[in-house]
Amino acid sequence: MKKQFAVIGMGRFGSSVAQSLCKFGYDVLAVDGDEHRIQEVSQYVTHAVQADTTDENALRALGIRNFDVVVVAIGADVQASILTSLILKDIGVKTLIVKAQDELQGKVLQKIGADKVIFPERDMGQRVAHGLISPNILDYIELSDDYSIVELNASSRLVGQSLRTLDIRAKFGCNVMAIKHGGKMNITPNADDLIREGDVLVVVGRNSDLSKFEKNYLE
Repeated sequence: MKKQFAVIGMGRFGSSVAQSLCKFGYDVLAVDGDEHRIQEVSQYVTHAVQADTTDENALRALGIRNFDVVVVAIGADVQASILTSLILKDIGVKTLIVKAQDELQGKVLQKIGADKVIFPERDMGQRVAHGLISPNILDYIELSDDYSIVELNASSRLVGQSLRTLDIRAKFGCNVMAIKHGGKMNITPNADDLIREGDVLVVVGRNSDLSKFEKNYLE
């Protein structure tokens, strides 16, 4: 049985999440207190409902606890975001993911039981910054405060060498998870595989170790 999602808050971020989940074939309930926003998103999602999510009775009436994942994407109203999240955990939502504006709000959300806190603006800022620092970096995903995954173009310093020769794990504490070549992804690269021109490496490690690796091989 496919997972069912509820997304609360139909701002740019929330509506984008809801529409993307629907495109992937999932059932999505979109909730917002603004009738105009609900009308806008109703054609893209499975169900769209106008409701005050700071009202426990309103949330219970939606059967929100029956959804596998609830995403709270309320924007500027921090109080509404926290109160909604608190009620959702209290009524037994299985998995709660909440968008936070800043670190302070994130800490509060974690304390009240949010399973995952996301920082869209901060994360996008970090991705843009990494792309500006090194044009070889295609994508940057923060796994935690200490660990990240980086997707990068193989520089001329890497081309022609094998993973065994580079010994990235021993030198930098990073692991090459996969190598993309010609649109194909090799998720189990061999130590003797040569890195070719045009290859894309997917590397995971501590942020400090990834930084050292980038400075040695990408600049």
